[in-house]
Amino acid sequence: MGDGQVVIDPVGGKRDLDAFIDLSYRLNRDDPNWVAPLRGDMVELLTPGRNPFHEHARVQYFLARQGARVVGRISAHIDELALAQPPEQGMGPGTGNWGLLEAESEPVAHALIARAEEWLRAEGMTRVLAPISLSVWEEPGQLVLGHDHPPTVLMGHQPKRYEGWIESAGYTTAKRLLTYELDITQEFPPLIRRIVQSGHRNDRITLRKVDRSRYEDEAKIIIGILNDAWSGNWGFVPFTETEIAYVGKKMKPLVREDLIMIAELDGEPIAFMMTLPDFNEPLAKTKGKLFPFGWFTLLKWLRKPIGSTVRVPLMGVVRKHRNSRLASQVAFMMIDTIRNASVANYGATRGEIGWILEDNQGMVAIADAIQCTVNREYRIYGKAL
Repeated sequence: MGDGQVVIDPVGGKRDLDAFIDLSYRLNRDDPNWVAPLRGDMVELLTPGRNPFHEHARVQYFLARQGARVVGRISAHIDELALAQPPEQGMGPGTGNWGLLEAESEPVAHALIARAEEWLRAEGMTRVLAPISLSVWEEPGQLVLGHDHPPTVLMGHQPKRYEGWIESAGYTTAKRLLTYELDITQEFPPLIRRIVQSGHRNDRITLRKVDRSRYEDEAKIIIGILNDAWSGNWGFVPFTETEIAYVGKKMKPLVREDLIMIAELDGEPIAFMMTLPDFNEPLAKTKGKLFPFGWFTLLKWLRKPIGSTVRVPLMGVVRKHRNSRLASQVAFMMIDTIRNASVANYGATRGEIGWILEDNQGMVAIADAIQCTVNREYRIYGKAL
């Protein structure tokens, strides 16, 4: 990094926003496991009016420059829906966030974090949870384990050095988020197979695929279960109606009917499991560019998404059944059904489940029972302002 004072200014206008986005491609281009996002997706994420997160959030982006050179970036943001959550669930009144950190050096990172904290204080915040980019539903946490392999679809991948830089800025661990992997070509242990078989013999339990011809209705059922199932979880922020429609539209190209299950008890939806083919496998080949040939690579894959990995980003059981034997039985049934479809129809050999809160005892127990291993860990840090 060259000589000269580091100056941090708010992002203002298209040129600054372009510089904010471009920096991540430059700083991460030599990391063989970083998967470049599509540039258009990043513009959409950051732009009010295009990403409904901005409808209930205050957001400010900052760029660090040394002379004419951009040397760092950060976002500072306050989610009004997060402020309304109970404090014992992690968010709550006075809690702001920062994220999207990229920096050429530790001094630059510290200056950016201090600037984000200053903005949050001026907005009335008294504590910060970070990094969260931008919402807890997108890419929460700093990667601290798993830098030796690429992230799966919708997962973050940050340089290892950022972990120490954040901690040396006075941050301590607030929560660990874990992802688990398993060899899906192998049968489950005998006990789990018996539990699954017992469930299939129970006439009260029905597993069904999602119906793409009723896509919007199915999305509302899934988000309804999710908002209920996760409502007591640490860090939970509910989806708005606008976000449900937005996420549904964004996810539709990746949706495969046989990879998303809804479980019903006596005809009532009580659980779901969403599995996605790993879009990052073809995306990595495009280097984040649709033109001249990236669009063909992605379109070909979307027509027939054959790959080595599938990811389970979301699953849930409604609260009234959460601590019952039924909950784990239905979960095993859905995992087994989707596991078989993933191998037979998409050529997958590896599954990834997560992220899962470190203290989510039910999900951790399920992962252990089917002999998963932790392959990535993300850390959300906290600090009083």
